[in-house]
Amino acid sequence: MSVPLVVVGAGGFGREVLDVIEAINRDLSRPKFLLLGVVDSAPSSANLACLSARGTPYLGTEDAWLRGGNFADFVIGVGEPSIRSAIADRWNETGRKSPILLHPDAGVGSCTSIAPGTVVCAGAQISTNVELGAHSHVNPNATVGHDSVLEAYVSVNPGAIVSGDVYIGAVSLIGAGAVVLQGRRVGRNCVIGASACVTRDVPFNSTVIGVPARQVGSTQ
Repeated sequence: MSVPLVVVGAGGFGREVLDVIEAINRDLSRPKFLLLGVVDSAPSSANLACLSARGTPYLGTEDAWLRGGNFADFVIGVGEPSIRSAIADRWNETGRKSPILLHPDAGVGSCTSIAPGTVVCAGAQISTNVELGAHSHVNPNATVGHDSVLEAYVSVNPGAIVSGDVYIGAVSLIGAGAVVLQGRRVGRNCVIGASACVTRDVPFNSTVIGVPARQVGSTQ
């Protein structure tokens, strides 16, 4: 029996989530999802055109969908961690649930814990004894090393490498191609810039860039 599902977010990552769902539905060994469509409170005309081109219904705004008594599982296709956290709070209050979406072409090691709402895209590699928090995103070709912990709403952008025994605090973003070296700790609400190399612990609410990564601002 297929599980009814809506995607929240019509932007680029939302449409990448649609690709993950379609790939899962093609895999005969996995449970299937009945994709109802996409909700978005302020979709651009370009994003609506992309949905139309692929035949995916736009279901209206979040408020309209939630007020309409429509009950289905949801997954958040929004790349920005803080926005994703706020969306999850609204939808969780209604009692709706989120599945785990693992692309068939992603690798997931043994003894790994993955919380609801997590999306792991094609080519991503999750090693052994990893913990992924609720509504975390691991983008295409990103790697999360052994014994690492990613708290809720973390985004690991395309090609980023989180080495072994790394801790990433909630609502943090690891930029495309960035590297967090073995054993480092990244605090809550941090941004690691694209292609940065984190060689020492990063305090919470920090933005860091460069090689080696240095703090250049605050996310507060």
